[in-house]
Amino acid sequence: MFLSGVLFVLFLAGCWLYCLTDAALTPAAEFPGVRKGIWVTAIAATFVLGALAWVIARYVYRPARSIDALLAAEVALARHPASRARQADSAVHALPVGPDDDPEFLHRLAERIRGAE
Repeated sequence: MFLSGVLFVLFLAGCWLYCLTDAALTPAAEFPGVRKGIWVTAIAATFVLGALAWVIARYVYRPARSIDALLAAEVALARHPASRARQADSAVHALPVGPDDDPEFLHRLAERIRGAE
């Protein structure tokens, strides 16, 4: 009985901490209804009730991602240096999916097998 109570309190504390950090890290433009500082204060002060209100408000007022936002994200990814390097590598030569698809690997493996016998 005591252990289940402790586990329940730990679960509630974890949910509260998640909601508090989510509210603290969410950009101010995406806040439903009231300002960011008020949400963070409400979650910190009211513990479970504030966390529950935050979860409900985020679910109800979460902005739908428009096609323009998705296209902007793709453009940003295309401009990133790591993404450009990956695109350049794939344009030059296609890498084999696995070792069984690589003829050079299979040839070296066959040579090793013949050398071991």
